[in-house]
Amino acid sequence: MNIGQSERATQNRVIALFREELGYRYLGDWTDREGNSNVEEKLLTAYLAKRGNGPVQITQALHILRTEANNPNRSLYDNNKKVYSLLRYGVPVKIEAGKVTETVKLINWEQPEQNDFAIAEEVALRGNIERRPDLVLFVNGIAVGVIELKNSRISIADGIRQNLSNQQPEFNAWFFSTVQFVFAGNDSEGLQYGAIGTPEKYFLKWKEDESDNSRFKLDKYLLKMCAKARLIELMHDFVLFDGGVKKLPRVHQYFATKAAQQHVNAYKGGIIWHTQGSGKSIVMVLLAKWILENKPNARVVIATDRDELDKQIEGVFAEAGEAITRTSSGRDLMSLLGQAKPRLLCSLVHKFGKRGVDDFEAFIRELEAQPCRTVGDIFVFVDECHRTESGKLHQTMKAILKNAIFVGFTGTPLLKTDKKTSLEVFGGYIHTYKFSEGVEDGVVLYTAS
Repeated sequence: MNIGQSERATQNRVIALFREELGYRYLGDWTDREGNSNVEEKLLTAYLAKRGNGPVQITQALHILRTEANNPNRSLYDNNKKVYSLLRYGVPVKIEAGKVTETVKLINWEQPEQNDFAIAEEVALRGNIERRPDLVLFVNGIAVGVIELKNSRISIADGIRQNLSNQQPEFNAWFFSTVQFVFAGNDSEGLQYGAIGTPEKYFLKWKEDESDNSRFKLDKYLLKMCAKARLIELMHDFVLFDGGVKKLPRVHQYFATKAAQQHVNAYKGGIIWHTQGSGKSIVMVLLAKWILENKPNARVVIATDRDELDKQIEGVFAEAGEAITRTSSGRDLMSLLGQAKPRLLCSLVHKFGKRGVDDFEAFIRELEAQPCRTVGDIFVFVDECHRTESGKLHQTMKAILKNAIFVGFTGTPLLKTDKKTSLEVFGGYIHTYKFSEGVEDGVVLYTAS
């Protein structure tokens, strides 16, 4: 591996990687091409026609997508959020008055390989001050990724700052209304990624197959993140709009959610141990969204043992656009679980308990004999599960919700006194991300005492 390659040589190598290893079509050098856009209508029209959409549906879908992407009265964040909704759920079109609304799907989420993946280089963006992103990734003619490459003697930070300036109104903010991934990389430092508006200090690094040093980290992680199935999955399941901030997952959040999905599919509980400050609440949101979307009969209860945590979790979900019902009492919680809706609830774990119980074991046996009547498959997320929940109150929860699946979240290593009880209650570890890993990745700060 020659780390001193020029930026041009690096760019040529990366293009070859996308063409030959990832199977993207090469659209060419667009330096002098007129009308470069984040919605390439010819490409999108060809894809939609191939999917069986008629000319009228296609024309309407393109008009709606263009209108939402280029709304001058909204911020880039709001335009991007609206476009994401159209990508995610399809474009509603009405052919004639009185006819049923149809949905034109811009992306085939179920069969990633059926989409049209393409890459163009030196994409000249005109209209304001001209800029040329090094590489742009298109899915069905829609720009979803921008990559800035630097030679190994120039820091990735320069590429990140270039991406950020390109998103300013005086440059080419309009182009980024469809973009889901913003990448910057070079041969010496590897690859970093973010979403639109991600500040430089919050750009993320991917980590996977760390023992494989057979090629440049830049190439290795582009192969991981931009593989067709992975890119589609990241777009579908791992994008959050969180109160004005668009977020993508850190690598440990991605793999924790994936591991938890496998447990959910097997109806098994377990513990996610992610060190404090590493973003457990994001994993909760991602996993809850996935469960509710993929398990039609599922209900999710998020249980905490402190009122401030209960309020915080309610706020996190609300900011991420997920309607969550905060129960007011134990009776309220049990009543709601006996109905089909709401599907997403949060509660203080103490609401499961009963004050003044002398013979706790007899109380548990009584509950086990008459468990709560619930509707649907109940998944209970227990925050800070190393604390109160692992004790008698948790036994109460298990007794009341006899068929529920429990997933524990903790940011603290389980002490010997807690570990046995926690593992008995929840099962084994689903995923771990320890303090030392967080320090190494720059996710948490180490301060010597």
